[in-house]
Amino acid sequence: MRDRALLAIRKDTMMSSLQETSLGGPETATRPPETVDQVLRKKSPVTARRAMVAWSFLLPFAVLFTVSLIIPMIVGVRNSFFTRKSSGGGLFGGGEMVDHFVGLENYVAAATNSAFWSGMGRVLGYGLWQIPIMIGCALVLALLLDSLLVRRVGGFRLAYFVPFAIPGVVGTMIWMYLYNPNLSPFMQLLPDWLNFMSPRFVMLAIGNVVWWQFVGFNMLVFLAALQAIPRELYDAARIDGASGLQIALRVKIPLLRNSAILTILLSIIGTIQLFGEPVIFATTNPWITQTFTPMMMAYGSQVGLLVPGGPGPGGAISVMMALVAGLLAAIFVLIQKKLVK
Repeated sequence: MRDRALLAIRKDTMMSSLQETSLGGPETATRPPETVDQVLRKKSPVTARRAMVAWSFLLPFAVLFTVSLIIPMIVGVRNSFFTRKSSGGGLFGGGEMVDHFVGLENYVAAATNSAFWSGMGRVLGYGLWQIPIMIGCALVLALLLDSLLVRRVGGFRLAYFVPFAIPGVVGTMIWMYLYNPNLSPFMQLLPDWLNFMSPRFVMLAIGNVVWWQFVGFNMLVFLAALQAIPRELYDAARIDGASGLQIALRVKIPLLRNSAILTILLSIIGTIQLFGEPVIFATTNPWITQTFTPMMMAYGSQVGLLVPGGPGPGGAISVMMALVAGLLAAIFVLIQKKLVK
């Protein structure tokens, strides 16, 4: 019996040794478990290959984004601290134009220029009424297309989006023709005092052009968000006795919060950058000057139509526009967060 017991103990010891050897030795039992980062770093060939494929698809966009946006932004910020002066001396100057570092001089000149703040106030006042109207109309159109009242949604969706696909210059020229009292078949039916090309109504005319161009784009943003909402929520609301209007107000609209934030932020940035429409209108209305909007002022300074001119002053105005847009966007985000709470 004793020999049989010793033999059994030896077998158990040998089996445990074999198990430890197959699992990597006795130290495996005391080795600490790997962290998530350590596991993620051990990429298999399949994972590495998938990552390469993903980066290959992202590379063209990254290159274009860098070349067309990141690099110009860096160059613009750099130019805002310089001004171009002639390298020659004497009474008549002479020599080539070189950049001279002037620090914050360009920013001080822009910040103390009353024309800049007049243009900024003009576009901000325009945005206070234009953005709510545009976003509200886009939301209503999206709700109608997502409801059971409209059939053949594809045709309506395309019709609303077509103005956004038309180049902004072409669309503005079309509306400028429609606003002309001497050419437009519609303006002749309106009273003489209602002249949209006058200083009194020109911002209303510009707002109508922008609304016509961008309401379809914002509508598609809302419509895409609506189509991502689970239909089970609508069915549950109908079972509880909710009408179509109640579903839209209490189910759909609250779930469109993120889409509304996106469209409003884009509209704020676009309002600060208002440029194409007033420039086209200025061709027939000389009273629209180069300082009508901050973007027109930045362009005029950049090409030397305003004094001080050059890349430096133009870059400083552009940076200040970006700061104002960022500040307004941050204020809007903070306000909507407090309202949600």
